[in-house]
Amino acid sequence: MAELDVVVIGAGVSGLAAAAKLAGAGLAVEVLEARTRIGGRIHTDEDSGLELGAQVVHGDRNPIGARPGLPALVPLPRYTARVLMNGAPHPLSALRPPPPLLEERLVAGTSGDVSVAQWLKEQTARFPAALEPAAEWFRQNWAADPEALSALGVAAARRADAVGQGQFALPGGFRTLPERLADGLRVRLGDPVVRLTWSPGRVRAVTAAGHVVVAVAAVVTVSPPIVADGRLAIDDLPVRKQAAAQELRPGDAWCALVTYPEPAPESVVVFDPEGRLGFVTATAGRPEVVIMAKAGAAARARAVWRDGPLLSRLAEAVPWTKGRVPVVVKVADWGADPWAGGAYTYPGAGALWAPAAWAEPMGGTVFFAGEATTGLAGPPMAHMAMASGERAATEVIGALR
Repeated sequence: MAELDVVVIGAGVSGLAAAAKLAGAGLAVEVLEARTRIGGRIHTDEDSGLELGAQVVHGDRNPIGARPGLPALVPLPRYTARVLMNGAPHPLSALRPPPPLLEERLVAGTSGDVSVAQWLKEQTARFPAALEPAAEWFRQNWAADPEALSALGVAAARRADAVGQGQFALPGGFRTLPERLADGLRVRLGDPVVRLTWSPGRVRAVTAAGHVVVAVAAVVTVSPPIVADGRLAIDDLPVRKQAAAQELRPGDAWCALVTYPEPAPESVVVFDPEGRLGFVTATAGRPEVVIMAKAGAAARARAVWRDGPLLSRLAEAVPWTKGRVPVVVKVADWGADPWAGGAYTYPGAGALWAPAAWAEPMGGTVFFAGEATTGLAGPPMAHMAMASGERAATEVIGALR
């Protein structure tokens, strides 16, 4: 007889949200996590309280802000937006048309599943100099090359998101969310599940250390490439789901927290349109600078971060750091993380079917959650990952009853 009602694989916010809802319904649940910490791609630096993964809570109507037991969201300082051009920061309006305007135009008027690259070529035909900065803007906001990114997917996800305006932080850091979700749950850390066998009404999860968990049902929240690459083998996985796992690969991401001996004089976010830094953020009165680079910029930053070129480029973006030696540099390499594989899953051109296929339950016994399942329902952010876990938990409860 099964010892548990449900085993949840993965202790990111989707897995923890699923487990919390299942436990709240009176079910016996255990969460199995490969990492030695909870949170997945939410990773708050212990020393500074700044974020090395998911950066902010988006929107004044974000459901994270209404989560019971969490402190009230705090509005972030008003950041001056700049673009790095000719070795110095300039107002973002120096790019014409500004990339955010192009993205808003896409959201308002795109209906066909063409690549963002194709759409941008049409939109910038009269302004050829705007093409590459706009392409880099999409790379940094969606962690994908425009050739692979679906214009329809971007537009639909953005239109579906009703979180409102503004950017916010959780007091104590983003880690407060997974900590609250995990409160009272049974979580096993540092031991990845390597095989999941199942038959209707029974699952058996085996970990790398040989730990075996038997349950009535399972919720799988791992990144699809972990399954596609065979690091988590799931028996009797339908061909359609195998194909979806191959399609749903997150874009590359690399983050650095660079601490200087003196604080920043202003709050600023700088966009690097040449694809070397991604976005650089500094907050007035704080000595840290955060670099969040995605897609090709992540690979370039990863290759040179120990050398002078990256810090020299950083000094161009935030001139107050010029000539100063960092006190410490902390790196979160999400592209090299074996349990993340990158930033998040982008809507792929020609692959908009894949999220729904990956989300389909198997035999009323194995269920799937995670930001890779959200598809056109919203952008691949923390609140959508949490919603996917709650959706999977609802499916489990319905099946067990």
